[in-house]
Amino acid sequence: MNLLLQTTQHNLQGQIAVTGSKSETNRLLLLKALFPNITLANTSNSDDSEVMQKALIGNDETVDIHHAGTAMRFLTAYFAVNEGSEVVMTGSSRMQERPIKILVEALAQLGVEISYEKEDGYPPIRIKGKKVTASKVRLAANVSSQYISALLLVASKLENGLELTLEGEITSIPYIKMTLALLKDLDIKTSFEGNVIKVYPKDAVVSKEMVVESDWSSASYFFSLVALADTASIKLSSYKENSLQGDSALVSIYEKMGVKTTFEGNKMTLVKQSDFKYETVNFDLNNTPDIAQTIVVTCLGLGIGCHLTGLHTLKIKETDRLEALRIELTKLGANISVTNESLTLELSDNISHNVKIATYNDHRMAMAFAPLALKVPIIIENAEVVSKSYPDFWNDLKELNFEVSEL
Repeated sequence: MNLLLQTTQHNLQGQIAVTGSKSETNRLLLLKALFPNITLANTSNSDDSEVMQKALIGNDETVDIHHAGTAMRFLTAYFAVNEGSEVVMTGSSRMQERPIKILVEALAQLGVEISYEKEDGYPPIRIKGKKVTASKVRLAANVSSQYISALLLVASKLENGLELTLEGEITSIPYIKMTLALLKDLDIKTSFEGNVIKVYPKDAVVSKEMVVESDWSSASYFFSLVALADTASIKLSSYKENSLQGDSALVSIYEKMGVKTTFEGNKMTLVKQSDFKYETVNFDLNNTPDIAQTIVVTCLGLGIGCHLTGLHTLKIKETDRLEALRIELTKLGANISVTNESLTLELSDNISHNVKIATYNDHRMAMAFAPLALKVPIIIENAEVVSKSYPDFWNDLKELNFEVSEL
């Protein structure tokens, strides 16, 4: 499905209820599988969360998680410590190109048995679940935080808990802290001192409802819309000022791009400021790589330059996001260069019209480019890919008076 996006509306006003955080939901779904007496509210309606839930409640010998990276990593750890289970974990062709070896080797330190069905280091993998008594694991610190969170989520169910030593400089700390905060909410004892994380064993937790905060990554597209509008005031729910989600850094980042954020109750309001003056912005996104696509597209729309660093994990996402950004932004007339961990956009105020944006099976490519419709008509190819994290996105754009038409 290809969509043409355009609008004559440059004063954006509206209220949007954003789906629950995919990151929080998938962590809590796994914890609920370990501790069935907890209940969940405001869970994500994303494809990723649906495949995660299906895998946890199903009894299939082969578990296909399609494009869902969090599900692949979290479920690998879950099935590995689920004594007596045997499953083959597989996914889309792109998922079979995304590395899993670091997590498999970490689990091997605990005595877990996992083998590769095709290529060494990549899914599909065969997991034979067993009782784990070992408790110490060493892991490179600069890898995807999902490997780390996968181990931490199952750790309290290990007979002797887990002592995880991270070697080197730690990246994506907010996502690790999110996992530890959710464990703390369930009164599971943890510590994080220096490069050592400990999770203590716990047989059971008290019955409790866990409410998922809405997704900050999904909110990023509305920050971009407000930045690119002439005037705007958009209310988003349900969000809290002191969020567990690393992408809440959007508030301070977009303040530098003319967006003021205020909180009241469970709502945040984004308002366009008129005194925006920057020509080039520089951001280290080591802790928040998922919002890089949104930020660089906003900068193009504002006619400003940017230099973004800390992006090394983007090469192993749904697509090589750095290369995808270089190709698509160049189509729009941008002067952009990328390295293995950074992106530089030169200052320019010329954007090509009616460009077809390829999405590479990547939900964030589709949504990050959509706000440019405030500047020029734009075509998003394979627009249905947004269902991975935000199925209601195109309908929510219509609520803001965008014309969204199928080609």
